[in-house]
Amino acid sequence: MTLADTIRNTLTPIHKEGYPFIAGFAVVTIIIGFLWAPLFFVGLVLTAWCTYFFRDPQRVTPIDDGLVVSPADGRISAVGPAVPPRELGLGNAEMTRISVFMDVFSCHVNRAPVRGLVSKIEYRPGKFLNADLDKASAENERNGLLIESPHGTIACVQVAGLVARRILCWVDEGSQISTGERFGLIRFGSRLDVYLPGNATPRVAVGQTAIAGETILADFDSGLTTPLVRIA
Repeated sequence: MTLADTIRNTLTPIHKEGYPFIAGFAVVTIIIGFLWAPLFFVGLVLTAWCTYFFRDPQRVTPIDDGLVVSPADGRISAVGPAVPPRELGLGNAEMTRISVFMDVFSCHVNRAPVRGLVSKIEYRPGKFLNADLDKASAENERNGLLIESPHGTIACVQVAGLVARRILCWVDEGSQISTGERFGLIRFGSRLDVYLPGNATPRVAVGQTAIAGETILADFDSGLTTPLVRIA
């Protein structure tokens, strides 16, 4: 292995969506550094944080259709019954909701919790409450995806947070998506809600740390045997 290979394997890739922001932070840092030298170091720290925020590391994803993986890095903030957002057209019956809260230090690239057909994408404007609050699921700006999986319809909802002001979604209605595939990003600090049918069994607890594309949130009576994996 060459020195270049070692450096490449050590450094975490940065998602292209972050380049304009990183460049902006760097330019402002240089300008304020000329005005007052101590501010340069403050700007340098903020530029480093911005670079860290937009990291996009590889993940090792189990590809067992009986498993549901986390769509986001962060902390499990809710596990229990909840009615999905009305605009998704899933009715008024409760489904099992698992929420993952991302703070400003989490990796914010979102990944598909299951494979299947993206049958619907629905965006709704709203408030920017703290995404850690339960009412954020109903009141905040959000973007929902319906995925027709081998085990039924699963909803994955991107919820904006207190400082989040932009939800990005890179997939289209009618497209196929793979488990662990990147599908979106939220800037800066937010939450992902996954709504599962009744035959799904949660495998996480509130307070647990989740890793997007790797942590198993729930399973469909798979027996949790060792699955094949995909690195992406």
